[in-house]
Amino acid sequence: MAAARLHIPPLARLARGIGLCAAIATALSALAQDAGPTGGRLPPAIVDILGRAQVPVDSVAVVIKEAGAPTTLVSHNADKAMNPASVIKLVTTYAGLELLGPAYAWKTEILFAGEIRGSTLNGDLVLKGSGDPKLTVDRLWQALKSLRDRGLSSIKGDLLLDRGFFEPVDHDPARFDGEPLKAYNVGPDALMLNFKTVRFQFAPSVDGRTVSIAPDVRPAQLDIINRMRLNDAPCGEWRDRIVLDVQNVTPTQLRVAFTGNYPKSCGERAWNISLLDHPRFTGGVFASIWRDLGGSWNGAVKLATTPADARAIATIESPPLAEVVRDINKFSNNVMARQLFLTLSGELAKEPAGVARSAQIIREWLAKKGIPAPELVLENGSGLSRNERISAGTLSALLDAAWKSSVMPEFMSSLSLAGVDGTLRRRNRSDSVAGQAHLKTGTLTEAKAVAGYVLDQNGRRWVVVMMVNHANAHAVQAAQDALLNWVYTQPAVVVTPLRLSGSTHAPAKKNPPQVAPGG
Repeated sequence: MAAARLHIPPLARLARGIGLCAAIATALSALAQDAGPTGGRLPPAIVDILGRAQVPVDSVAVVIKEAGAPTTLVSHNADKAMNPASVIKLVTTYAGLELLGPAYAWKTEILFAGEIRGSTLNGDLVLKGSGDPKLTVDRLWQALKSLRDRGLSSIKGDLLLDRGFFEPVDHDPARFDGEPLKAYNVGPDALMLNFKTVRFQFAPSVDGRTVSIAPDVRPAQLDIINRMRLNDAPCGEWRDRIVLDVQNVTPTQLRVAFTGNYPKSCGERAWNISLLDHPRFTGGVFASIWRDLGGSWNGAVKLATTPADARAIATIESPPLAEVVRDINKFSNNVMARQLFLTLSGELAKEPAGVARSAQIIREWLAKKGIPAPELVLENGSGLSRNERISAGTLSALLDAAWKSSVMPEFMSSLSLAGVDGTLRRRNRSDSVAGQAHLKTGTLTEAKAVAGYVLDQNGRRWVVVMMVNHANAHAVQAAQDALLNWVYTQPAVVVTPLRLSGSTHAPAKKNPPQVAPGG
């Protein structure tokens, strides 16, 4: 049975009296003869746009339903397993909000093993992580400054890094796309500091003669060579004009050289680069901060479990999960999503966090909500994966459940608002749907997706999911935008079908498409 328009007054008059059930059945039967705009299938205009992009409809999955309603307006390939790209973050973040709670906060402990005499620690200082996705340099600086303010000035032992909250992760930053220095390829770590990246700020110097390169943090073992020159060219793709050379001078010393031209018209620009591994980065940043604060330390950086007799001296607490989830979804932060994904098993399984345990926790949580998701494949919970899979039907059911959840306000506000902020700040600005849709986007080579909620012109909220897996997936943004606007312009009254006739159940491809990252 198909969706169709219906005038309320005639239906109300028809339904009065003894013939109520028969009247409704007659009305629905008549509507079935007039299938309306889609008949439960993809709107013809969307099919046309996909055709122009040379994307077959079999490579597309779409589900559209009114939030909280029992029936579906559009269902196409609803059960087909698809690569969702970053849209899989909807699963990770909603699970986190419900299972950990919006107020959940990660805690990084600073402990000491030894004796403090006067201003000197005769022993080791310990940093014990719990997977905080947002342990930034400024928060570590504040904690170490508090130690200095309390009288500690000298550490006569080593810096022990306790990363045991996560089980060891076999992570090669070059494995996904051969770009090991890209910030999105940083692997998870229980003691991840500053996303393990240095943010280099480029700008013309104050006298306008040279290029200034200022890092937001400078690990003690990092040398920066600046061979940049200013010119008067248009800004354009400014990074393409810079040659980056990274050299390991010694096992501990790293040299980064920048060579090329920087246009004055660019003003201030930033480049996030992942340098060093987690222990060397954390140790180097600690050494730099402690030195800048006037402290002394000449020990080594070691990986170790926290000694049994260690005593806590300070705690660094993360922002609440509700705030962290906003960063994950609005800006499609892969690194933070992976940290949250692993934290689920670290907190709930009460043993070192692992991928398999976190995936199982999410499957069991979905099953309790009546969402079986047999096709679901979770590799890291961020979407930066060639293997992750989910169906549009499962995503739609998840979004519908979230709409009725107690954490709905936190979850929904974490999504990008079309044409306003996040990954959608430059999209849909002139569309009718601008400001009316909370969505998560996902983009990989051969995969493009969008999912979330659209508030239509008559004040109804719709759950919308669209995923495309095809070599021409990069060309389907127009189809996505057209679909969102089509949902926004739904007529005032719609009778949704009792049975779906437009679903296509196709198996997942045995060989997943080769994909590259995006949000």
